[in-house]
Amino acid sequence: MKKNPKVDAYILNAAPFAQPILNELRATLETVEPKLEETIKWGFPCFTFQSKLICSFSAYKNHCVFRFWQGSNLKDTAGIIAKVGETEMGELKKIKNLTDLPNSEVLIKYIREAIELSKKKSTKTIASEKKITIDLKSVDLPEIFSSFPKQAEKFDAFPPSHRREYISWITEAKTDATRIKRIETMMEWILDGKSRNWKYEKKK
Repeated sequence: MKKNPKVDAYILNAAPFAQPILNELRATLETVEPKLEETIKWGFPCFTFQSKLICSFSAYKNHCVFRFWQGSNLKDTAGIIAKVGETEMGELKKIKNLTDLPNSEVLIKYIREAIELSKKKSTKTIASEKKITIDLKSVDLPEIFSSFPKQAEKFDAFPPSHRREYISWITEAKTDATRIKRIETMMEWILDGKSRNWKYEKKK
């Protein structure tokens, strides 16, 4: 698997507790399928096979997330996958240290199955453009952007500083109501190509 320097940077910028977890997940993916490709989408490392999304990982303040883009379609014989909202995605429980990761043989089996699923159908979980309605205690950007392809494309094109500003703004919301309102505003601004602090930027 050819290493993407942007993924290297993401791991190096993650919290110290998260770095060994992300490196372990990355090494496992490389072991399973050398032809996987690394990329950054929505500000997170994603892994594709023949241009189809297979999985992703992300680091937060106190935990990491590993997500399969067709997780709800995996057999999940070990009972380790939790469905993500109303999408086909599924994720492992919150990972706070290496011991929270599934047995390597189990994880490898799931990754291989996810790759096989990708050969049979598209792993895109992007729905049509619609008004956002969220009623979740917590939500992260991959799930949010799965319903907003236009905004996702523009978000990916933003400089890292702009993406970080939006991520911090959403994740630091104290209540669900505040987070939902910020997400709605973010989608409007991103569609217009605006950064989080566009009001304070000097006009050219």
